[in-house]
Amino acid sequence: MRIFLSLISILMFFSSLFADDYFSTYFDKVDTSSLYLKETTNSNPKLLIVLTAGVEGPIDEMKDIIEVDSKDIPYFPKAKAQGHAGKLIFGKLNGKDIVLMKGRYHYYEGNTPQDVVFPYFVLNALGVESVITLNAVGGISQSLDPGDIMLVTDHINQLSENSLRGLSIQFPEKQFTDMTDAYSFEYQTLAKNVATAIDIELKEGIYLATQGPNYETKSEVKMFRAFGADAVGMSTVFEVLACNFLNMKVLAFSCITNKAADLHEGNMCHEEVLESLNQMSPKLSKLTTALAKEILN
Repeated sequence: MRIFLSLISILMFFSSLFADDYFSTYFDKVDTSSLYLKETTNSNPKLLIVLTAGVEGPIDEMKDIIEVDSKDIPYFPKAKAQGHAGKLIFGKLNGKDIVLMKGRYHYYEGNTPQDVVFPYFVLNALGVESVITLNAVGGISQSLDPGDIMLVTDHINQLSENSLRGLSIQFPEKQFTDMTDAYSFEYQTLAKNVATAIDIELKEGIYLATQGPNYETKSEVKMFRAFGADAVGMSTVFEVLACNFLNMKVLAFSCITNKAADLHEGNMCHEEVLESLNQMSPKLSKLTTALAKEILN
């Protein structure tokens, strides 16, 4: 028994050394990746738009486009989820530098929370100050239907993890991140004004994130509704934590692709999600383009 306990202690010791090394070299890797992108693109984008599957965003109006595959960027995670291309698209919109993330990175793919947010640290080092992000969700609120766009006003973290663990502690002056304005109220107001001007209806609500990759059970959805959640997905929260740590303003939209389990008819599948996103793509692209122009103005 003593030998067994000693082996466990040794394993725990080396595990802690590995974790310490991972976190202590994290920002060196951020610097390497951002330098690669700077030399490859010569871009200094102030705005990042994170696109969900099937949505093109403002790419048709962008000039001087440079595409970078994530597999070519040092230390970048690799996109594996169906419908996520894993590319950064740099270019100019109305003469201003912008970058699109075409394919996000998810916890359910096997990434660590810190891997998921690595691109945000890199792009912040490149100059990004504002983020518009889209996600695909199931509608928990009975007022949300497939095809609706929900302006995210707040979130509930049911991921059982935090992407800032081990990272923020390395900065004595900002170890504890304020989340009182997690989704910029200023940008929410802007979004509502822009949506009205271009005749796009926005719903509003609270986003709840789970680990995935399974869809939720009916009982879980009922519990989440009791928590106050309006929609449920498998992304976004880790990224928003990192963005707030980095003082980047966030604007998020949840694309309601289906009713959540206890309101859904029949079995749930990813093909349904992708089909719904394809149908929503034109208005999502119109909305993100109009907002990007306002933010970059």
